[in-house]
Amino acid sequence: MDLSIVIPALNEEKKIAPDITTAAFFFGEAGLKGEVIVVDDGSSDRTFHNALTAMVPEAVRRRVVRLDRNAGKGAAVKAGVRETTGEVVLYADSGTCIPYEDALPAYARIRAGEVDIAFASRTHPESVICHNRPLSRRIISRLFRLGARLITGLPKDIGDSQCGFKLYRGDLARELFAGLETPGFAFELELLVKAKRRGLRIEEFPIHWSCDLDTRLHPSRQSLAVWKELWRVRKILRLDAGDLKTGNPL
Repeated sequence: MDLSIVIPALNEEKKIAPDITTAAFFFGEAGLKGEVIVVDDGSSDRTFHNALTAMVPEAVRRRVVRLDRNAGKGAAVKAGVRETTGEVVLYADSGTCIPYEDALPAYARIRAGEVDIAFASRTHPESVICHNRPLSRRIISRLFRLGARLITGLPKDIGDSQCGFKLYRGDLARELFAGLETPGFAFELELLVKAKRRGLRIEEFPIHWSCDLDTRLHPSRQSLAVWKELWRVRKILRLDAGDLKTGNPL
């Protein structure tokens, strides 16, 4: 299997079928053998049903995982990555904010052994923002990025840790996510800092990005939960740093 696409979904009954169909037909357009794995993170609507009935070419493997309760975005992506078999794993948010063809240069670099992890960056100088976020969300995003650096030690050379479109070498994705301890939206901070500490090759790549206003994350309303999760990630990363000093594996 060339590429596995993992899509976490929470109450995405209107978007999940187009998401799956777009991802599935991308494989044929790119000449890749692939699979689409959707994780329904305890949705209360028809997300699971619509994911099962979305149009998918016969050559594409479709797998829909249903979590019994809303476990969090990190937990959902972890469950999806566990099911992957691809040489490269791509995790993508619901809503198809980024065209899949934007991932092809990064995919090629991972397959060539030049990069271990590649992630889309809205701050990349070559990125094209087709429809930007409202000003309030951009301000909140900058504050979150500052908090992530101060609290978790996120390296300054990572310009956009939270863009939901990342590619991993397949075996590395399955290893990293198996050790993931952050169940919520800040899971990417844990993974990126751990990867940097281990000297893995991480590269940002430019994208064409359109804001999806129909999001399940509302930082202004969930500010307390946001800061609690950042401090939880900090604690996890401190323990990980201790493991590195004592030679314990990931």
